[in-house]
Amino acid sequence: MSTQAETKESDERVEELETVVIRFAGDSGDGMQLTGTQFADTTAILGNDLATLPDFPAEIRAPSGTLPGLSGYQISLSPRDIRTPGDAPGVLLAMDPAALKSHHGELEEGVMLLVDTDALSLR
Repeated sequence: MSTQAETKESDERVEELETVVIRFAGDSGDGMQLTGTQFADTTAILGNDLATLPDFPAEIRAPSGTLPGLSGYQISLSPRDIRTPGDAPGVLLAMDPAALKSHHGELEEGVMLLVDTDALSLR
């Protein structure tokens, strides 16, 4: 059961952005291109403009968890015209530790980071 105060507090967290850049990153063969394409299709159906940038690995099915074997898909979306897939992501979905390691240097303050914590080990 939600109270008025809880509802008001959660409403204050909602922030509308003019443009959002989202990057999906993970091992090649783990569906990053498919995930990005499905997300782009859904974005377009909802009436947003978008630009995409698929990022295929330099190696053919490199060993799992290695940096050369990473695949990515970046999408910039907005209700207004989009002319570029964007620079640094505002949202990073890292499916494994290698993806997080590869992209963490590009992240700016305030980025939303979604990570599979089961794949990470704290040492």
